[in-house]
Amino acid sequence: MKTSRKESMRIIEEYEINPETMAILPFQYGTKIYSKVIEVNNQFISPFKPLAIIKKSCEFFGSSYPGRKEGTKHLIGVTHKSPIIIDSHTPIIALPTTSPSNLECIWLLFVHIAHFEKQESGTTVVVFRNNQKLVIPISKNSFNNQMSRGSRLQVKFMQNMEYMEQKYIKKSIYLWPKKASERRGIYDTEDES
Repeated sequence: MKTSRKESMRIIEEYEINPETMAILPFQYGTKIYSKVIEVNNQFISPFKPLAIIKKSCEFFGSSYPGRKEGTKHLIGVTHKSPIIIDSHTPIIALPTTSPSNLECIWLLFVHIAHFEKQESGTTVVVFRNNQKLVIPISKNSFNNQMSRGSRLQVKFMQNMEYMEQKYIKKSIYLWPKKASERRGIYDTEDES
């Protein structure tokens, strides 16, 4: 995998996917497979495989990887090479380039992808919103299919969120008070006489 920027990377022990994350690639480090994490303005090496970072990030945001995959299946019916919502508040959607169990699987973050182009070698150049480029070993048609899945997942998720806002949140039925002090009185058992 090649990137268009010079590589000045450091090893980090802990990493959760965040809004700056653009890609997570397998990276040969000695005899082991680590991850190369590409962010908007940084690059890191993590001693964990890409799928381990994906799983840990799902847990960080209060779910599990199998739960996120099941969510994708429920929302758009996809069960193989499933895009997943890592963080439902953002939403951060990760797209795998192959089966996630494949050690060569690259994870790309949907929101950062500006466009992609076919290469003569059967690979695809992904151009991120910050104009950084990444050559990935997947055909343009296969990657287009993954982008379509990511788009469908994002649209369905946003439709569901909009529905909930219209049905419940605007009516303020289930909203928490803005400040903890506003809850005083609801459970107050002190005698105020």
